[in-house]
Amino acid sequence: MDELIKLSNQSLACLPTSIARPTYDRSALTAGIVHIGLGNFHRAHQSWYLHRLMQAGKAMDWAIVGAGVRDYDAAQREKLLAQDCMTTLIELDPKGTSAEVVGAMIDYIPITDGNADLIAKMADPAIRIVALTVTEGGYYIDPVTKGFDAAHADIVYDAAHPDAPKTAFGAMVAALKLRRDRGVGPFTGMTCDNLQGNGAILRQTVVGLARLSDPDLADWIAENCTFPNSMVDCIVPATGDTERALVREFGIDDAVPVTHENFRQWVIEDDFCAGRPAWEDVGATISDQVHDFEAMKIRILNGGHQVIANPGEILSLQTISDCMSHPQIGQLFRKIATTEVVPHVKPVPGMDPISYVDLIEERFSNPKIVDTVRRVAFDGSSRHTGFILPVLRDALAKGTPIDGFAMTQALWARMCYGTREDGSVIEPNDPFWADLTVVAQQAKDAPTKWIEQQQFYGDLGQNQMFRDRFTHWFDLVWTRGTVAAIGMYVAG
Repeated sequence: MDELIKLSNQSLACLPTSIARPTYDRSALTAGIVHIGLGNFHRAHQSWYLHRLMQAGKAMDWAIVGAGVRDYDAAQREKLLAQDCMTTLIELDPKGTSAEVVGAMIDYIPITDGNADLIAKMADPAIRIVALTVTEGGYYIDPVTKGFDAAHADIVYDAAHPDAPKTAFGAMVAALKLRRDRGVGPFTGMTCDNLQGNGAILRQTVVGLARLSDPDLADWIAENCTFPNSMVDCIVPATGDTERALVREFGIDDAVPVTHENFRQWVIEDDFCAGRPAWEDVGATISDQVHDFEAMKIRILNGGHQVIANPGEILSLQTISDCMSHPQIGQLFRKIATTEVVPHVKPVPGMDPISYVDLIEERFSNPKIVDTVRRVAFDGSSRHTGFILPVLRDALAKGTPIDGFAMTQALWARMCYGTREDGSVIEPNDPFWADLTVVAQQAKDAPTKWIEQQQFYGDLGQNQMFRDRFTHWFDLVWTRGTVAAIGMYVAG
């Protein structure tokens, strides 16, 4: 193999001609966005849209400055700074693989105790948007009430130390205080995580935290800052040895490449108090129907991921495409999506729910996407409560079928037991894994103990129909096995 080209500003011209790369002058870019949480998804999605605008000679004053608030972000920072904050994106299309270098990010803020550098950057008048991808479980939401969890230890700490907070939200509050006091004006807070009503949730967290230490500041934030709702969609696997080997096949030395599917969608509410890039010019949808778009995506795609990942883990399958090619699991997804989820999803412009199920089935089945079952099954305590249980509540209220939903909860409980059907151990894969495993093991003899976890199920565990159907499927999963139980559901 020829010598690899280390990714940098200086080496862009040396890349193979087949690889797209920035055509704009990166030295002329100035920052307009701080993005907290520089994982793969952000770099394959929001950063790509901005990069595309820059390729058209637009949004040159909206470049991204990356940020993190945890110690482990420091290693990511060093890797990205070493290659001038650029990333190689590899599109995994079944028809062929292609690569593109994106350059919309220009710096990465140092990770420091008390987040002083992050606060100072967000207080800079040039920063007009602060965006986040911090996972669905990172917004300090009470899982039952869906309100702000003011009692969480991180929040209690930040309320007591508002000038040197631990969390991203505490840093945002501190920066907004500086902006107010200096007469700079507000910024827009924009979350890109998979939460229904994600902008409203971000507002709840930021304003709620501010109110604990400075009620006047909380009022100012509520009156002046905006928090647009948005829906984001692109399947982006974690980066491991396979992905790093793939980028080397393109002749590039990139420590943090990102692979992604050949599909992207971004629907954004137009509610930006300090302006925004013209994302609609490169394919984003600006809409006041974000809720309907996100309900379709969260309930069918994100919920569908949980439907198939849990049995996939139990049966020792490795990837989501493996799950879809498995005869029982692929049918499980199709039946639950079409008969139990679709009745609770509205059509959106250009897409009806059944057509969306077809699209997701095709995307999940893409063998080029090595999206691991383990990644998708991670944090089920947030994902089941956010993606599946709200639809179950709708189904119970409207009297529509719930057997598939009950089956998904039985399979989640079986997975959290901690061993696969082949006897191998499932390594911890949830912030509450230890507690979940204890309850899952108790449930083997007393099934309803699982759905009596009020922190996840609230009053659902007392619904007799759900109790009956959950117990039915839970018993079958344990006595007949996962494949047989799914087969009975699909045939029923």
